[in-house]
Amino acid sequence: MIAALVLAAAATVPGDTPAVDPKLLQAFRYRLLGPTRGGRSTAVAGTPSQPHTFYLGTSGGLWKTTTAGESWTNVTDGQLEVGSIGAVAVADSDPGVVYVGTGQACLRGNVSKGVGVYKSTDGGRTWKHSGLREVGQIARVRVHPANPDLVYVAAVGQAFGPNPERGVFRSRDGGGTWQRVLSVSLRTGVTDLAMDPTNPRVLYAAAWTGERKPWTMN
Repeated sequence: MIAALVLAAAATVPGDTPAVDPKLLQAFRYRLLGPTRGGRSTAVAGTPSQPHTFYLGTSGGLWKTTTAGESWTNVTDGQLEVGSIGAVAVADSDPGVVYVGTGQACLRGNVSKGVGVYKSTDGGRTWKHSGLREVGQIARVRVHPANPDLVYVAAVGQAFGPNPERGVFRSRDGGGTWQRVLSVSLRTGVTDLAMDPTNPRVLYAAAWTGERKPWTMN
């Protein structure tokens, strides 16, 4: 079903020759694939080399399917300090390498605190904390397509106040050490990060000045 929906989207890109006759896809409809106990979901990732494998980041941890959504397994229960996952990325060059950023970046009244980045090198079976504990809410993780150790993190920041650990961070050693490569202000974080698929040296970052208060949203 997921593959069919992806084909449907690809077949309607303006200017492209449809890969599939749109008439063949008219019967397809979106439907709930789960997980039904995951909670609010703000992150999803897959990898081209494993077309039936997807990861879903939720307020209840990271879930994985290897059956294109027919069944899901929580792969972070008991291994992470928090359940809130704001970002997930799989290395294209090594699908066993998965990064998650904790703390969802949508600053709701019941937002859960982030505690940095976790990394798995065995497809989500085991996890290790990989730094950036004080950045707060993480909105996006991007991995270089040819180097699983070169990774970028977009950090919104702490939800309830200013903090200096906002912006874009880069690691060249798989999360061992981090360097902040973009900083706007103590109250402005980065909510999205895109990598040019034709040139991974080019990145685009979207910044947002946002702060949650118990009585309002700034």
